[in-house]
Amino acid sequence: MSRYAEAHVSPQGPGDARPTALQIVKDEQMTDKLKGKTIVVTGVSSGLGVETVRALAATGASFILTARDVEKAKRALGDVLEPSRMKLVEMDQASLDSVRQAAKTILASTDKISILTNNAGIMAVPDLQLTKDGHELHFGVNHLSHFLLFQLLKPALLAGSTPEFASRVVNVSSASHRLAGLQDSDNYSFQKGNYNKWVAYAQSKTANIYMANEIERRYGSRGLHALSLHPGGIHTGLMRYVSEEETKAMMAQIGPEILLSMKSPEQGAATQVWAAIGREWEGKGGKYLSDVAEAKPGPDDRDMAAPTTVSHTYNEQEEARLWRDSLKLVGLEDDE
Repeated sequence: MSRYAEAHVSPQGPGDARPTALQIVKDEQMTDKLKGKTIVVTGVSSGLGVETVRALAATGASFILTARDVEKAKRALGDVLEPSRMKLVEMDQASLDSVRQAAKTILASTDKISILTNNAGIMAVPDLQLTKDGHELHFGVNHLSHFLLFQLLKPALLAGSTPEFASRVVNVSSASHRLAGLQDSDNYSFQKGNYNKWVAYAQSKTANIYMANEIERRYGSRGLHALSLHPGGIHTGLMRYVSEEETKAMMAQIGPEILLSMKSPEQGAATQVWAAIGREWEGKGGKYLSDVAEAKPGPDDRDMAAPTTVSHTYNEQEEARLWRDSLKLVGLEDDE
């Protein structure tokens, strides 16, 4: 049982007894323990990205941080940004060419990476929109860009793994994955119509989990591990496409208890920081986490706030299909 289980039994809203990301670093006794190692974090211009960097900075590691708008990221990071050990790299995740250029810039700075935290994301884009490469926006930004980034940084992640600290990939997913699994291979971008913003988001978040599970299956024996997670309900920039009326309607449907389950950004980043540096996950992966614990099985009820897994959270056949299809979509060959 997680040491934080009791704190999650009766949540009292943001700022309650549930742990913050920085508390995780301290509790894991990882302060200044990653000096000389490099951490890459995507999406650091708001919310969870900023708090993830703030907490992981206490480990003493060096950072390469990506954002579509570097100036916005600088403002958001504020005094968290330490130029002496943190480098900002422009990366527009709606463009695979931009991802390739960012990876090139990252690898020019280091040939060893210990942690890759795929944090960036978008949610609930109202109408069907495509990336610059013609992929549905959620699927392209939330999944394909991170998949390509991982593939390009993989040699450095493998090289950065040590017996004392195996390299880790952390994919920030969501409980919203419970709503839907993957579309057919010829319909990832809703080519057949029937676009639904929540189904599109759910597919991309399921893809985040499947990618992590497949990384573990393929590279775990080589010292490269991967985890995925649900950070919890947090008011961040991710909500920008959700109207106030829609938010009120959702909360009315779920009930007032949803307000008590909400977390502050500092608390919301706790599970991904735990995945990144938690001693419990040394040399292990392929699990979906929630509330700073491995998520427990739950019903297939399409509840997009529940911290539990559903029947499609783990699916080896679908994970392998997504991997094969993703390689084709980003123009890479399989290395196995």
